[in-house]
Amino acid sequence: MSDRSGVLRTVMHETGTSQSELSRLSGVHQPSISQFLSDKVELSDEQLDRLLSCMGYRLEITRQPIIPELTRSERRSWKLHRELAKHLTRSTLAQWQPAAERNLGRLRSTVTGQPHTRNLDRWQSLLSDGDIPGIHRVLTGLSRDCIEMREVSPMGGLLSDEDRIRVLRTVS
Repeated sequence: MSDRSGVLRTVMHETGTSQSELSRLSGVHQPSISQFLSDKVELSDEQLDRLLSCMGYRLEITRQPIIPELTRSERRSWKLHRELAKHLTRSTLAQWQPAAERNLGRLRSTVTGQPHTRNLDRWQSLLSDGDIPGIHRVLTGLSRDCIEMREVSPMGGLLSDEDRIRVLRTVS
């Protein structure tokens, strides 16, 4: 059950509001409410706030920064790739392209299985398209997807030895 559907279910229970009654109050069809509650259809924050207001509630969303739990290897890879992101421009990408293409070829000959082969295709696309914002997202992202993309990164050997050593000294 999603957080949103759980919030809706809780408020409906606390206020004694049935799906039919909420439908009449909100103008949202009862089958849609049922689908929200069963997570068959995703409920947006705006939709949830609208439904809650019909029952005398408002939605408060709290955002706070958190430090993700990364393995030492994942943190090391993120820091090295973040350093590359500092230098990434159209010009540096053009300079890096031959080495990245060679690295991709080498990786393709040794890497098997998913999601790795799919991620190599995605790297190829990012590099071929010159997608600077997309490359920045992968280099610095902390989502599982970005972490897995960096596991087959074609960016090896692009940092200077000095930059690489300096970054590695900061990894605990």
